[in-house]
Amino acid sequence: MPPRPRLKPFASNLPLRTRTPPLGIGSAISSSYARRIELSSSSSSCGSGSPSHAYSSSSAEQPPPAPPSRWYSDLKARLGKCIMFGCSREQARQAASVLKALATEWRVLTAGAEGFLIGGRRGLENQQVVWGEMDSFGHVNNANYIRYAESSRVNWIIHFASVDPQNGVKWRELMTPKNTGLIMKSIKAEYKFPMTYPDTISAYHKLRSLPSASDTSLVLDCVILSHNHKRVAARTEEDVVIYDYRAARKTPIPPFALDTFRDIWYQQEKEIRRTRTRIWSLVRDVEALEKETWDRKDAVEDLGAAGKGQS
Repeated sequence: MPPRPRLKPFASNLPLRTRTPPLGIGSAISSSYARRIELSSSSSSCGSGSPSHAYSSSSAEQPPPAPPSRWYSDLKARLGKCIMFGCSREQARQAASVLKALATEWRVLTAGAEGFLIGGRRGLENQQVVWGEMDSFGHVNNANYIRYAESSRVNWIIHFASVDPQNGVKWRELMTPKNTGLIMKSIKAEYKFPMTYPDTISAYHKLRSLPSASDTSLVLDCVILSHNHKRVAARTEEDVVIYDYRAARKTPIPPFALDTFRDIWYQQEKEIRRTRTRIWSLVRDVEALEKETWDRKDAVEDLGAAGKGQS
């Protein structure tokens, strides 16, 4: 499985600029992406119906546009160009601040921008990829991603027992064939690039839509992150049926679970807005640094010691 080609670099939508910097590292936004930002801005001003939930009315607002899938590596490359061009002490401090944010926040921002909540035993975190998980093609066998997703899904369900301790036994029983439980109807995987040993992965689940009292199944999305590459390695789409083992038939989501699932869905929406706002803030920080270094009108590259001997 060959790696995917790199996407074009991007820039923040505030403000929109169409410069085309040299060396292929830059912040020019394609016209299609710019139009998507404009559409998102206009739609957010229209608003939508407010959900019947305790969260504020901001829950109904459109989130910022999703960043491109390679936002992390693109920002690092753009910062590298600023540093190679030459920075003052203050500019170097600014670059270091953004690099620190990328290094410490990449996982929460990558997952959160799509609505995945991390931490608190919500998924499978910091799982070591072992050598035996690779196959004769020299990469992690595709079946292992399904196992990662399975472990993450079980942890995701079980962790609700601590979130809702009054119904802790019922939450744990969802993963058993005793009363009401969950049965996998279908699972579909999308592989982004071939992972290899050594690596570490984290996998997280989220609800695809707001559950209702009549639903007899849940559609879950799972994302599997590579720590070495600091991006998505694979995704799964899972259709999980709510099943009454005693009656041997499908059943609606139990009331105790429905309330929690709905609360989680609103948290997902809130996390999307928070993390995307943070990512675009980092983009603007990098743009500001570019304007102060190689992209200013009177920019002259600092050649350091190599330029001292030139007349």
